[in-house]
Amino acid sequence: MLGAAPFKIFGFSTGVFWWIVLSTKFWAKKTMEREISALYEPKRNNEIRIFESSDEMSTDLAEYISQVSEISVKERGYFAIALSGGPLVSFLGKLCEAPYNKTLDWSKWYIFWSDERAVAKNHAESNYKLTKEGFLSKVPILNGHVYSINDNATVEDAATDYEFAIRQLVKVRTIGVSESNDCPKFDLILLNMGFDGHVASLFPNHPALELKDDWVTYITDSPQPPPERITFTLPVINSASNIAIVATGDNKSEAVRLAISDNADGPDNPSSLPARMVQPTDGKLVWFLDKAAASSLETENDDAFEQHHEY
Repeated sequence: MLGAAPFKIFGFSTGVFWWIVLSTKFWAKKTMEREISALYEPKRNNEIRIFESSDEMSTDLAEYISQVSEISVKERGYFAIALSGGPLVSFLGKLCEAPYNKTLDWSKWYIFWSDERAVAKNHAESNYKLTKEGFLSKVPILNGHVYSINDNATVEDAATDYEFAIRQLVKVRTIGVSESNDCPKFDLILLNMGFDGHVASLFPNHPALELKDDWVTYITDSPQPPPERITFTLPVINSASNIAIVATGDNKSEAVRLAISDNADGPDNPSSLPARMVQPTDGKLVWFLDKAAASSLETENDDAFEQHHEY
């Protein structure tokens, strides 16, 4: 006895139909990324990646970090990575799972922070605490390779101590050195961008943005609590081999546009936006954006496309 004929949609079997739908969606996304990238990337050494979901972003970010780690260990014998706070740590979860938890050479990882709040390590607002609970406690990184910021010193002394520790590691090349300016050359600096365009603890129009010689500095007047913070300076961030900026949510979309677009306009001068000032000296910058954070870029891309076709 013959079975029932397979159900078809528009002449295709259901399996083929959904393969076509998913493939079309995938290539539409890639086309959008290429169009947006075409507007911005030729003028900046960067790449823009846009994701439909947090899970998709976490998966891609894990693979990206894994690749940078493997290349760094192969070329230098170490992988020096600086993390930051905010929701960034939540996107590192895939690294704690197979295959990365078994295949990465965790013994070669050295962990730093691009910024920290001047609070105790067990404080709810501590970037160290957030990273420890969400990432470090789940992977076999050596305790001696985790360089947290001194929470028993004044904010000024903590910044001085952290810069001294980094200088010692540069001397023995655990951290690389930039050939352009003698700054430390971290293999990867992961940054979260705030709704105001700040990265690390570098805020718009703050004097810390102008520092050229310091590697690590401190601020006592953060516009967001807590007021006292320690942070990498822009020369250190821009000297990294690889920089990744993560931005999610529609409240970041305007800051993303101002940071990336060469046609940005607005009430604030975009040239003073910290995220816009992240421009690698010799490295590469990758933006990891969800659809909401990229929405203003997509709108601008649509407008540019329409203007192009008017001529």
